Amino acid sequence: MRRVDHDAPHYLLQLPVPGEERFLSLALVNTRFALSHGQVDLLEDVDAARLWLVRHELLADRTVLSGRQAGRLRLLREALRELFGARAEGVAPPAASLDALNAALAAAPPTPRLVWTGREPHRADEPDTANPVGAALCSLAEDGADLLTGAEAGRLAPCGAQGCTRWFLRSHAARRWCTTKCGNRVRAARHYAARKTAT
Repeated sequence: MRRVDHDAPHYLLQLPVPGEERFLSLALVNTRFALSHGQVDLLEDVDAARLWLVRHELLADRTVLSGRQAGRLRLLREALRELFGARAEGVAPPAASLDALNAALAAAPPTPRLVWTGREPHRADEPDTANPVGAALCSLAEDGADLLTGAEAGRLAPCGAQGCTRWFLRSHAARRWCTTKCGNRVRAARHYAARKTAT
């Protein structure tokens, strides 16, 4: 696994893909991906996992993350990856993946509250402040469950470029690549293969 420079600009590590801006669970799944020179894991150690949670506003900057908690985050990522795959293929997922997601959902469920803003009441969910890491995992698991069961689920797709392991939400049925970079790489490879065959 390649060591990641976490201070490098984000675009040098990974181009954002459609859907990540709305679903943090999709961004979580895409923290493990391939580049031309090897695999990258943006959650490879405790510091990297904590930084990812902080940057996505799921954890306060001063919160300490243990190795076990970082492992639970990586376990949730892999469970979501398998659940996304099962959803896209229309098959039942491995029981262990479903168990991992459900364990994260139960880690620190938010408390429902009734709040009043001006003259209007509305429901709000308050995160479990006594268990901030559990609350972060629960939030990511809820996001993943919402994606898997919501209106966007049919648009969830793996990138069709060879070697790319990212998932994205298709903007139209014909879209096969997570980014134009992947699409260009596939087209260039086809062009090269066609020229080689012709000569």
